[in-house]
Amino acid sequence: MPTSLRSVKALLLARMACLSNLDRIALDDLVADAGELRALSRARLEELCGRRFRSAAWEPELWWHQAEADGQTLRQLSIAFVSWFDPAYPALLRETSRPPFLLYVRGRLPLQDRSALAMVGTRFPTGTGLELARRLAEDAAAAGVMVVSGLARGIDAAAHGGALAGGAVAGGAPTVAVLGCGIDQVYPPANRSLAARIVNAGGGLVSEYPPGTNPARWTFPERNRIIAGLARATLVVEAPEGSGALITADFALEEGRDVFVAAACLHSSRGKGALALAGDGARPIDSFADIADDWLAGGALAEPGVAYPSSRPARSPEFA
Repeated sequence: MPTSLRSVKALLLARMACLSNLDRIALDDLVADAGELRALSRARLEELCGRRFRSAAWEPELWWHQAEADGQTLRQLSIAFVSWFDPAYPALLRETSRPPFLLYVRGRLPLQDRSALAMVGTRFPTGTGLELARRLAEDAAAAGVMVVSGLARGIDAAAHGGALAGGAVAGGAPTVAVLGCGIDQVYPPANRSLAARIVNAGGGLVSEYPPGTNPARWTFPERNRIIAGLARATLVVEAPEGSGALITADFALEEGRDVFVAAACLHSSRGKGALALAGDGARPIDSFADIADDWLAGGALAEPGVAYPSSRPARSPEFA
């Protein structure tokens, strides 16, 4: 991994709470190094960003010390990070309207030469929903498709479990979990063993939040845009009205990505949200083969050089 991506400059930008991710992307290109960034006045920073920071606290020394501490933590825990400018940054995510400036990574990012499918759903599924999530994810991973989800109980955990089984058959990196907390944490704690299995199997844990960031109500909806952004399509397995899975589907639709719903769960006691999506045009599917057929009809599934244009990086590096 290039040394420049470990620079204090990137970590400092990530810690500057007054900035949006688009501000960070712009400033990374405009400011030469961490020292220059640290020395910028508030007025000069506002001039470079083209806007006023009306209510945000101005704490450059605090951010500097946080960035230094982050670098030490990441080295100690063997956590890597990639910025928007790095070739390893996922190409599909870079194309979204609000891409994260920085991704902290344990294990491996989604492979650039493979299609990825986001699988989401309720934390409190029916037995049918759990079994279906496992089976669909296993079939996807066995076909060489990366499965992307959160790390919540219920559908997320079932999808990762199925993908791990399918990935073992396919011999590839099977699944990636996007966290709603700092990369040095696992939430809920009950899924720590699952997180370890994902990394040990060649998958990865990904977060846009610096070390030490606790989960909060706002971090999970924000996290959902990354789940949708990493994938070619989103599959809602089972979701009631008001489910966070519907937020992920909305993000996918906003980015022009396909949304599927699992037909077998549409009329379950936990399926009204997914049923509403179907009413709005999301395609019901009975098996992963339905998604594969749809992708093949569009000209690509998971073959290297087909799912993504050959001008983009062929593959993400493996992270320690």
